[in-house]
Amino acid sequence: MATLPASRPVLSNNRATEVASQFSAIGASVLRYGLALVLIWIGLLKFQPYEQAAVMPLIAHSPFISWILGAFGLTATASIVGSYEILAGFLIVARPFAARLSALGGLLAVGTFLVTTSFLFTTPAMAVYAPGASFPFLGMIGQFLAKDVVLLGAAIYITGEAWLAPLQPRRGVERAT
Repeated sequence: MATLPASRPVLSNNRATEVASQFSAIGASVLRYGLALVLIWIGLLKFQPYEQAAVMPLIAHSPFISWILGAFGLTATASIVGSYEILAGFLIVARPFAARLSALGGLLAVGTFLVTTSFLFTTPAMAVYAPGASFPFLGMIGQFLAKDVVLLGAAIYITGEAWLAPLQPRRGVERAT
């Protein structure tokens, strides 16, 4: 019977660590700038009548922001929400030159996604109960909103990363003690 040669690691530990670090850095950038893109894009859409009509039932049933709808009406409320989202997105993008501003943008995004995730529990018809099923299924709006849980995680991560950035030594530069 033939024996198999001893397997060798594909990458050395140092090389594997380097590759993993590159994946981590790329992932953090995709999270940061992808989140900013989503916030800016969705924020801009809030100025369009079709998007205003689509978010109206979500806002109307929210115990956190429904008062804005009552105070300002649909168009102004959507504009306020859209402006907030756009501001958060642009602040997040400031990370390379203003990490603390980016952290502020991240905090605004955390607020956004805490509210939108709450819509899963406050908006009627989020769940669809199929006959004979013991577990509710997400309706179309629920499926749309479920991704906000992941966006909330991204916002939390980029907030912490940006907040800690000024405290970290730069590559090739030693921190003064």
